Amino acid sequence: MNTYPLLLILHLLAAFVFVGTVTFEVLFLEPVHRRLPPDVRRALGGQLGPRVRSVVPWAVLVLYLAGLGLAWQYRGALASPASSPFGILLTLKIALALSVLAHVVTALVQARRKRLTGELQRRLHISVFCHMVAIVVLAKAMFYLAW
Repeated sequence: MNTYPLLLILHLLAAFVFVGTVTFEVLFLEPVHRRLPPDVRRALGGQLGPRVRSVVPWAVLVLYLAGLGLAWQYRGALASPASSPFGILLTLKIALALSVLAHVVTALVQARRKRLTGELQRRLHISVFCHMVAIVVLAKAMFYLAW
């Protein structure tokens, strides 16, 4: 049985949730959040935070597990990544994805230690957002760029 289509759909849907959440936070929520009164900010965070924390970790888990399954399908290209544009771009995409994972782990560890400040959270969000834009572009470029 060819699992590639199922893995691809799971990967895309999970990416949709994760990328969409971070995009919403960076482009819409954070700029508006700063202009809200403190009581409204607390109420919004009290309602939105638990929902995000209950959905996004599962999306990230599916995203990375499906990504591993997809990478396995291209293990030949990954065995010698510098030998083709596809291998180079896929390797770069994986490196960025691992960096995003490191950002997520950093945020979780800092939150658990009660050291996730608003400024650190903002910087992590912007960095993850930039990484994800690059990952989305690379995901398409892998199949269309050649040199």
